[in-house]
Amino acid sequence: MTILESILQIVLVALIVVGGVLAVWFKDLLASVLALAAASLLVSLEFYILQAPDVAIAEAGIGAALTTAVYIIALRRTRRKEEE
Repeated sequence: MTILESILQIVLVALIVVGGVLAVWFKDLLASVLALAAASLLVSLEFYILQAPDVAIAEAGIGAALTTAVYIIALRRTRRKEEE
């Protein structure tokens, strides 16, 4: 592993943490879901760099795509408290 790969992995892990923190920090639920999707996509990239392409594909397909779609569908079917 070269120094450039090590730096890339450190940056990716830092961005994953930032995505998780933003998902908790945002007050808008849709923005939180998008931050979680971005963090999940970065996790799949990290798995690919760690030479686990099968896990990366599963994380990208299920974690980033399917879970995000389920969250967005659930958000669209709920009502805001202000609408009552």
